[in-house]
Amino acid sequence: MRLLAGKLACLTLYFVYSKNMESPVISRLAALGHPQRLAIFRLLMRRYPDRVSAGEIAQALDLKASTLSSYLSGLMQAGLIDQEREGTWLRYSIAMTEVRRTFDYLLLDCCRGRPEFCSPVSLPQITGTPPMSDRRYKVLFICTGNSARSIFAESILREEAGDRFEAYSAGTKPRSELNPFALDVLDQKDHDISVLRAKNVSEFQGEDAPRFDFVFTVCDRAANEECPSWPGQPISAHWGMPDPVKEDGTDAQKSLAFQRAYGALANRIRAFTALPISSLDRISLQRAVDDLARRGAGEPA
Repeated sequence: MRLLAGKLACLTLYFVYSKNMESPVISRLAALGHPQRLAIFRLLMRRYPDRVSAGEIAQALDLKASTLSSYLSGLMQAGLIDQEREGTWLRYSIAMTEVRRTFDYLLLDCCRGRPEFCSPVSLPQITGTPPMSDRRYKVLFICTGNSARSIFAESILREEAGDRFEAYSAGTKPRSELNPFALDVLDQKDHDISVLRAKNVSEFQGEDAPRFDFVFTVCDRAANEECPSWPGQPISAHWGMPDPVKEDGTDAQKSLAFQRAYGALANRIRAFTALPISSLDRISLQRAVDDLARRGAGEPA
């Protein structure tokens, strides 16, 4: 009876999606059939739930403004991205509800109502996915240089919940050095800075590398870059933070910028460690870490 009920539910949803989604899905697949439109879509998916300016997209993908405008218009017409005006800026983000409906339609159409194929991915509202086991989780924080924000995140997580999490950090630059202002902040907060060094993500992509449960980007530039997929499909999110290295005032002003970055990351990581990870299924956990990205950075710790 349970198998029959699952098949009936899958078939019902399949016919509903087929009736209402066929035309939009065709236009969305056509929009994504162009490599540059697909690149824009992938960038915005990595930055979700951020809204990204057209100028930043153009710079990240090396596109002319007029060309980018045409691509963005095509993606909006297909219902894949949203546009929002903030002052004089236009910012873009993934239209996640419609994207999920599109993926669900494709998976339902391909599996033709066979729940053993479609339900674990496309029908989480019926079956869900198993929670992550209660163990010590491996977490990687990625920034461009691995000199400040990702080093902060690694140190904070190790200090806050080192008994439950193994914290790592890395950068996308070929070479980098730890920022002296960042090290000074960590030293003031009584972190062990002797274990820290700047690392490249390539160190964590070999066969012997740790298999991560979570991968977070903490700077926009790193999230804009195309990185290889991580084995094991870890939960990932973008926790973008202002870059304290860009502060060009006095030493006191620079120190304050690093203190603020540390505090913002500390608030977010404390909220992350408070999540009931072992009791949440994958879908709920992904939504939870995305929600953390939407929260305000808060005040320094």
